[in-house]
Amino acid sequence: MDEQSLSESVIQAAIAGDRGALDQLWRQSRRWVGAILLAHKPREADIEDLLQVVAMQVCRKISMVHEPKAFKSWLRTVAINVAREEGRKVNRCKRSMIGLTGMVRIRQNQKDLESGDAIMTDWDESQCVFQAVMSLPLGYREPVLLRCMRSMSYQQIGEVLDLPVTTIETRLARGRKMLKEILAHQDSEHKNLLCSKM
Repeated sequence: MDEQSLSESVIQAAIAGDRGALDQLWRQSRRWVGAILLAHKPREADIEDLLQVVAMQVCRKISMVHEPKAFKSWLRTVAINVAREEGRKVNRCKRSMIGLTGMVRIRQNQKDLESGDAIMTDWDESQCVFQAVMSLPLGYREPVLLRCMRSMSYQQIGEVLDLPVTTIETRLARGRKMLKEILAHQDSEHKNLLCSKM
């Protein structure tokens, strides 16, 4: 029995109500589901909390999947819906906070900015790259996150996103190009900030 049919048999058993198969299926899928959530979640949301919600949805609703081949796209849809619902909750919370407290202002402390010595640490660079990835259009963000953070093959990404491998190759190539442009723009802005302080 090859890996593909084993996976389909595990999916079929999970759909039929086998808790052991469901547990195995979740352990195999959890990492790539995390990447999908990361692409869609609001900034404030905790990824572990969202994974818990997705896991509960899978337990409750896996019987709705009619065939094993549809499982990955179904699970991706569940993850996207969980992330979007969290976004709606965050927006409602923000609106109610603004209503309660009046005008909320976020100010950058000028002293911190001036004394911040514009030296970027590895953490700063990682944050810049992550923010650049998150600014990509969704159609490019998902494949880039699945490839870079989860080391998924083009075929695996295609299965998750329900797209042909050639489309994944194209989106990754364009995504990389957009990332280079975004990071080059950020780098030139950073250099301009440094020069203005000297």
